Amino acid sequence: MIRIGLTGSIGMGKSTVARMFADLGIPGHDADATVHKLYSGRAAPLVEDAFPGTTLDGKVDRTLLSPHVLGKPEAMKKLEAIIHPLVREEEQTFLEIAKKDRRRAVLLDIPLLFETGGEARVDVCVVVSAPKDVQRQRVLGRSGMSEERFDAICSKQMPDSEKRARAHFIIETGHSLDTTRRSVTSVVRAIAGMG
Repeated sequence: MIRIGLTGSIGMGKSTVARMFADLGIPGHDADATVHKLYSGRAAPLVEDAFPGTTLDGKVDRTLLSPHVLGKPEAMKKLEAIIHPLVREEEQTFLEIAKKDRRRAVLLDIPLLFETGGEARVDVCVVVSAPKDVQRQRVLGRSGMSEERFDAICSKQMPDSEKRARAHFIIETGHSLDTTRRSVTSVVRAIAGMG
């Protein structure tokens, strides 16, 4: 089973590309979605213990959590030490199910793939990329996003140029959806040929 690692900085179009892989029959595990699920479940009491006052109705409230960790490397490491092992457990369960289902390839959607050493867990790295001005416009158009928050998020992500240099494949998303879809299809064909 070929494990495809999908990554890209915030606002690059990674979620859209992941859906395109799914449309082509490649199931995916989304690390961000898993974190959201964990924040509403078993991670909530652990995060509350580490960062009191960050949960609401038994769920981690990201708005309450942000001031505790954004721009604070030690606090962020503390949070990651709680969350990352739980995300890995969920990922492992996904991989076991995919293996039982005899999937030829799976997609691991990991925003911080290179930053966390996740490339060691995949066979192929696919980077989703767009021009900086397109990225900024997409992100600042999101509800609740500010320049400061965008800059703080970018500061903990590897520069796009470095991700591109480490990629086996790059999918550009600064053009039309049809162009992106054709790129994804080409990558899937190339990966299938590797298997």
